[in-house]
Amino acid sequence: MGASETTGRGVLRPNEAAEFLGLARQTLARWRHEGSGPRYSLAGRLVRYHVADLERWLESRAVTSTAEARVAGLLRREVLR
Repeated sequence: MGASETTGRGVLRPNEAAEFLGLARQTLARWRHEGSGPRYSLAGRLVRYHVADLERWLESRAVTSTAEARVAGLLRREVLR
């Protein structure tokens, strides 16, 4: 589903943004609470994501190898057993 199909202005609701990114809606909610993840806007109490911000966020996380991702801190830490 494209942003233009949703609002016509390149703005997505959290569930649409999660689908766009291939993430769970709860992941975006957790990231908002933690202050991480992509930028978002508030319209009163409504959370909205601009498609351009989501694309910039994805681009900022682009790597060419898992080693590069590890150095950049983009991989989840493995649980110590």
